[in-house]
Amino acid sequence: TELPVDRYGRVDPADVEAAITARTVLISVMTANNEVGTLQPVREIADIARRHGIPFHTDAVQAAGAMDLHVDHLGVDLLSLSAHKFYGPKGVGILYVRRGTPLIPTQTGGPHEGQRRAGTENVPGIVGAAAALRLAEERRAEEVPRLQALRDRLIEGILEAVPGAELTGHPTERLPHNASFVIPGVEADALLAALDLRGIGAASGSACTSGSVEPSHVLLAMGVPPEKAVGSLRLTLGRSNTPEEVAYVLEVVPEVVERLRKVVLAG
Repeated sequence: TELPVDRYGRVDPADVEAAITARTVLISVMTANNEVGTLQPVREIADIARRHGIPFHTDAVQAAGAMDLHVDHLGVDLLSLSAHKFYGPKGVGILYVRRGTPLIPTQTGGPHEGQRRAGTENVPGIVGAAAALRLAEERRAEEVPRLQALRDRLIEGILEAVPGAELTGHPTERLPHNASFVIPGVEADALLAALDLRGIGAASGSACTSGSVEPSHVLLAMGVPPEKAVGSLRLTLGRSNTPEEVAYVLEVVPEVVERLRKVVLAG
C-alpha cells in the first residue's frame, strides 16, 4: 500500500494508521526525502506501528550526519544507511535490526552477519563505514548549523534573484544541506548542463533516476504540475562547500536561467 503525501512531501501519520490491515507485516518510510529534503514524522509513525505490533523500518540514507538517528529516539525496528552518504566507502550499507525483529536471510549457507547474509564479509568496507559514521556523528553539532546557514542563503538568494522560482519540500522540516526548487520556463537537463559548464554540480530529481526524461515522481506526488516539475533544480551542500561558493552559485544561476528563458522564447 502506497500512501499519498502533502504539498511538502510529508506523509500524514493518520493515513498510515488508516491503511493498516490484518495483512500489514511492515511499515517503511524514508527519514528524509532525497530530492526535496523533507523530513518525515518518523517518531509518530513508529508509535503507531508499535501500537499495532508491526515492525517499522526507516530508510535513513539521506539523514546520516545530518540529524539524530538514535534508534530508540526514532522508535524504529529497522534502519538502513549507505556509507557513501557520510563520506565512507562506496558500495557498503548498514542495516540496524532491533533484537527480536523477524528477518528472513537474504542469502543462506553460512552463519555470517547474525545468520542474515551468508558469505565472506567485506571487512575493510565495514571498518570504513563505521569510522566514517563515527566522524560524521562527532562533527554533527558543528557541521549542521554551518550547512543550514549556507542552505538558507542559497534558498533566499535563488528565490530573490530568479523570477518565478519556488522552493520545493518543507520550508523548515528539511535536511540542513538541501535546497530544492522548481524554475518555470526552463528544462532541467539544459539548466544542469549550463551550470556544469560554469563549474557548478547540481541535480534534478534523484541520482537513481538520472537520465530519465520524465518529471520527478516525487514532485508529481506533491501536486507540482508536470510543466513545472520538468524545471526542478536540487542544490546540496557538503563539508567542503564555502560561503564563497554559495555566492558564486547565486551569481551564476540567475544568469543561466535568464539566458535559457530567452532561448525558449526565441524558439
